[in-house]
Amino acid sequence: MQTLIENVNIVNPFEEVQTNHNVLIEDNVIKKITSGKIKADTVIDGEDNYLLPGFIDCHTHIFAKGFHKEENMANPLGLHFYNAVPHALQTINAGVTTIRDCGSADLSFKLAQQKKLFTAPKIHLSITPLVMTGGHFDLLLPSGWDMEIIYPGFPKGRCDGVEEVLKKTREVRRAGADFIKVMASGGVLTTNTSPEFAQFNKKELKTIVNEAKSSNMKVSAHCHSLKGMNNCIDAGFSSIEHGTFIDRKTSQKMVKKNVSLVATLLVHQFLAKNGFPAWDSYAAEKTAKLKEIVKVHKENISVAYEEGVNILMGTDSGVIPHGHNLEELIHLTDIGMSSDEAIAAGTVNAAEFLGFDNLGLVKENYAADLILVNSNPLDDVSVLSNNDNILKVIQDGFMVK
Repeated sequence: MQTLIENVNIVNPFEEVQTNHNVLIEDNVIKKITSGKIKADTVIDGEDNYLLPGFIDCHTHIFAKGFHKEENMANPLGLHFYNAVPHALQTINAGVTTIRDCGSADLSFKLAQQKKLFTAPKIHLSITPLVMTGGHFDLLLPSGWDMEIIYPGFPKGRCDGVEEVLKKTREVRRAGADFIKVMASGGVLTTNTSPEFAQFNKKELKTIVNEAKSSNMKVSAHCHSLKGMNNCIDAGFSSIEHGTFIDRKTSQKMVKKNVSLVATLLVHQFLAKNGFPAWDSYAAEKTAKLKEIVKVHKENISVAYEEGVNILMGTDSGVIPHGHNLEELIHLTDIGMSSDEAIAAGTVNAAEFLGFDNLGLVKENYAADLILVNSNPLDDVSVLSNNDNILKVIQDGFMVK
């Protein structure tokens, strides 16, 4: 099947805009880009709008709807899965065609997307994060009730000591993970931990990395803590998620060791502005933590950017409502990035980090994952934050918005 998108202006980061071009898609690949005439089975008039690669959100939780323990306790398990259907559509409508899920989604979502059972982004899976007893995302409450969602095919994430983390890494890999996620510091929203404290010891972290590398898998760290980041960098982790308390020295170390940073600037600012449900009994404690963190997070990520750390676009959607993904680009430009750099962080650079060499650009022989936008985001990247400005979304050559 051939589809022609004609009369578009092609936007790739760090390139001149190609005006009045035609893009031929054959099956799921961009076959030809030209300013000349092309014939095709199906023709879409781009109406002089702007064609970009579909975005990649490097930190989402597609099944999650706020991680509210009270809802996990009250709702039937089936809702955990059904929630992913509208979340996936909201993500597509925001212009995101691929996600890297950092915990909650299982192999069923990946298979359903591949079978086109519903409209959804492609997914890079971590299944469930590895968490130490008493650490961030250990959801056993003081009451003794364990709020962690588990079911056949979805392993429990809690583990301690070298032998347990080794086995848990293997279990998560067996469950279908594409990469390993580790909770290497406390969290802002977990009530029994604090974000400045490191979690897991160096032997445990190194064991996880060595086992993951045996299957050519990368390891990612949820980490706010400065000590925790350095432990993970020394252990051979590929990315740090959040990086709230990062400093200049640690940034330089990340550059030297080729460790990427998924800053997730949006999530803290969104929650600080919009708050938590009235019935959340921990809302006051969470809000107090956020007020302290929002300012220092932005300042520290600016330092990381100045030092040349490879910063990728990620939103932590699922902690916040889905569909706001490209608002993260505004926050990336706020820390000093150009529009080109911000767009690259969510397209070609993200694709390279995930190991794709045919994704993240509007280019011949690349995957036909594309978005059509009504104005040039290189002039003002904030246009991408309004989903109404994203006129069409194409995934593998098929119109999904």
